[in-house]
Amino acid sequence: MSAVHQPTIAIRCARSGELDCLYQLVTSNELWSEFNGPYFPYMSPTIEEFAATSFERMLLGQDMQLITIDDRPVGTVNSYWECEATRLLEAGVVLYDEKCWGKGIAAQAVPLWISALFARHDIERVGMTTWSGNPRMMALAEKVGLTLEARLRKVRFHKGVYYDSVKYGVLRSEWNARQA
Repeated sequence: MSAVHQPTIAIRCARSGELDCLYQLVTSNELWSEFNGPYFPYMSPTIEEFAATSFERMLLGQDMQLITIDDRPVGTVNSYWECEATRLLEAGVVLYDEKCWGKGIAAQAVPLWISALFARHDIERVGMTTWSGNPRMMALAEKVGLTLEARLRKVRFHKGVYYDSVKYGVLRSEWNARQA
């Protein structure tokens, strides 16, 4: 009996030859944008805009990397400074193809990214913020070991409805204890 192939989930920087396929991945289906802060206006970039912004960030890999399945890109992990002076760093994740949703892919990729962020930065906490209209993201944050730290009630208005901003975080000491 042959073993069933278990796909390898990893994160990595983009490669220079991946511009076209990554642009296609990000812009061919915008359903992901309905969950990734849809209260902020989103318009697909031109390929030139994409090359100069997101793709450049993916190539450098400092604040954005690809999520891959058997080295095939399916999404990204990212980070941004909420306040660099106070070392308040937020992380995020997007799986662009909804066929990848609900399969535990982000639950494998996000811990890799959080570990990388703690290794790269002199910080004591990594946060993830979502909105109450994205229950999968809230479940993911808890599944990977982040703690619910704040709920700002009714601060995200989308399609005539108010939603909460939901903030999660993990301290370096908590993360290290979980990884040990």
